[in-house]
Amino acid sequence: MGAGAVGCYYGGMLARAGHEVMLIARPAHVQAITLAGLRQQTQSFDERVPLRASTEPGAVQGADVVLFCVKSTDTEAAGALIRPFLPASTLVLCLQNGVDNADRLRAVLPQHTVASAVVYVAVEMAGPGHVRHNGRGELVIEPTGFGPDHAPVAGGDARSISSQILAQALIKAGVPTEISDNVRGALWAKLILNCAYNAISAIARQPYGQTTQGEGVQEVMRDVVGECLAVARADAVHVPGDIQAAVRQIAETMPRQYSSTAQDLQRGKRSEIDYLNGFIVRRGQALGIATPANRVLWTLVKLLEAPFEAGLKDA
Repeated sequence: MGAGAVGCYYGGMLARAGHEVMLIARPAHVQAITLAGLRQQTQSFDERVPLRASTEPGAVQGADVVLFCVKSTDTEAAGALIRPFLPASTLVLCLQNGVDNADRLRAVLPQHTVASAVVYVAVEMAGPGHVRHNGRGELVIEPTGFGPDHAPVAGGDARSISSQILAQALIKAGVPTEISDNVRGALWAKLILNCAYNAISAIARQPYGQTTQGEGVQEVMRDVVGECLAVARADAVHVPGDIQAAVRQIAETMPRQYSSTAQDLQRGKRSEIDYLNGFIVRRGQALGIATPANRVLWTLVKLLEAPFEAGLKDA
C-alpha cells in the first residue's frame, strides 16, 4: 500500500521470488507496470518483474500481508482507506520513516495485527514503473504472534501470519531480515540517521556523499545526533549500537543517495520533516530538552516546502 520506491523495491523482490504481489500505486506507475512489468534495477540485476498493480485501496482484499509504505503524513488517511477491505487475519507491516506510525495505525485498525519495521534501503523511482536500488536493503521487524501467556505480541488477530514467517519469506527473496525485541530502539536509531541527513541533503540538494564534505556539516550533524540521543534518553529509549559510527557509514555506503526529503521537495511534494527533526523538537519540548540544531533544520525545510503547502490550501 503506497508503492513508491520502498514499496516497489520490496514488492518486486517478493514477486521475483514467486509470491503473488499487488502494488497499490499512483496511476502513472500502475499503467507502466501493467503494460511491461516493474523494472527493478538493482546493484546485482536489472529485470522486468511481472506483477499486478492497481490505484484502488480495495486491491488489498484477500492479502495475507500488507506492506504499508505511505508517507508518515498519510498514515491515518491511508489506513482508513484500506480498512473496509482488509481480512481480519491480515498482517500489516509499517515500512515508514518515523517512530510512531504503527501506534497511529493501530488506532485506525484496532482489529488487525500491525507491526513496525525499520527499513535500511537506498532506492528511488527513476521513472514510471522503474525503481532503482542504490544500496543496502535490510529490514528489522517487530515480533508478532502469541507469547507464552497467549497474549498477542503486537495485537490483532491470532490467525495472522507471524513476523517470523514473513521474515523467512523475505530472506528467501533476497532481503536480509531480522526480528528484534527492541524495534522501538531500532526505529529511533533510524530516526536519528534521518535527522542527521535528510534535511541537509534537501537544503543543499546534494546526495549524502557530497553533503558530508561541506564545511561545518559534520559538526552540525554531530550536534543533531547529540540532541536526538538526549531526547531518547529522557524518553527511556535504548538506542542500540554506535550511532555516530552508523551516521558516518551512511555516507560511505550510500554516497549517491538523495534523502527522501530531498526527493519530495524536488517533486514539489510535502515532506515528512514533521515526523523527523520536527518530532525531535516536539519531544524535546515535552521533556525539557533543548534541540536548537534540529529546530533550525526543521524550520528551513518548512520554509522550502511552504510554497507547496500554499498550493495545497489554494487547491
